[in-house]
Amino acid sequence: MTRSPAATRRSRHLGGAGAVVRRRLLVAGPVLVATSMGMFALGAASPIDPAQQYAGAAAFTADPENLAQIRANWGVDDPLPVQYARWVTNLLRGDLGWSTSRHEPVTSVIAARAGWTLLLVGTALALVLVASLLLGSLAAYRRGGLFDRGLRAVAYAIASMPVFWLGLAAIALFALALGWLPAGGLTDITATRTSWGDVAHHLVLPVVVLAVSQVPWFVLFVRDTVAESLRDDHVLAARARGLPGRTVLFGHALRTGLLPFLTLIGTHLPELVGGAILVETVFSLPGLGAVTVQAALGSDFPLLAAITVITTTVVLAANLVTDLAYAAADPRVRLDG
Repeated sequence: MTRSPAATRRSRHLGGAGAVVRRRLLVAGPVLVATSMGMFALGAASPIDPAQQYAGAAAFTADPENLAQIRANWGVDDPLPVQYARWVTNLLRGDLGWSTSRHEPVTSVIAARAGWTLLLVGTALALVLVASLLLGSLAAYRRGGLFDRGLRAVAYAIASMPVFWLGLAAIALFALALGWLPAGGLTDITATRTSWGDVAHHLVLPVVVLAVSQVPWFVLFVRDTVAESLRDDHVLAARARGLPGRTVLFGHALRTGLLPFLTLIGTHLPELVGGAILVETVFSLPGLGAVTVQAALGSDFPLLAAITVITTTVVLAANLVTDLAYAAADPRVRLDG
């Protein structure tokens, strides 16, 4: 039975996707190993005794034999290669270690807070995509006009502001001066239970601040790509046929400019995660960002290492998904090339 040309092209495309996944996995392995080794080396180089850190203030009056027993149980005095191999083995089993600053398993710390971070990052990313596609397209359509020049000036100004400064300014204006929104947390102080309405009200400022801090580069990118697409032959032909400007802009030029936009999302994901860490700290949100800062201040290397490895894995996976989505959106892209 002879296969149709469309089926043959689809089979080749799927085969190319498998090749991309295999190549990315070959790259991800060394990256994750290097990341884990770097974090483990930082923890090993720390002058802080994990046993004393675990004991806290009681370490000053604790029996040295008890502290020595804790070190022996944790294998702190074993050779570094042995410690690293044991840590990686436990990591592969799902045992991320014990948080010395929070006195609970690292798995429990991450599981209790990852959802809030994902909610913050996901909502902010959705807001960034909608705002950048709309504003960037309008600026490209009115390229050189007052709206275009004003939007670029605002974008460059916002891009020069640190995200924590934007957060503090938003709190000072909308929470303290105007009293429109809460300054932080997920619920009111007097609340006896957590409701989604209360959470949504408290997340308005953090989400908007995180989105505003990331949107300038997306807006400028969309503006440039759509402006270039407006000069393509098929867009000029659509204009010549007398199609409305809205149809030409969103139905032809924007669709062409969306392809490179997918790549931008993957490359800016680490910056979005980094901004979420600062936003959660400023607004006292119980996500992974605030825990990461607390772990760094408390030299909690098991928690820091686990969060770093997980974040690296998520970024690598997001870049892979971005490449596959780009190829799916444009069949002309050869994945096996």
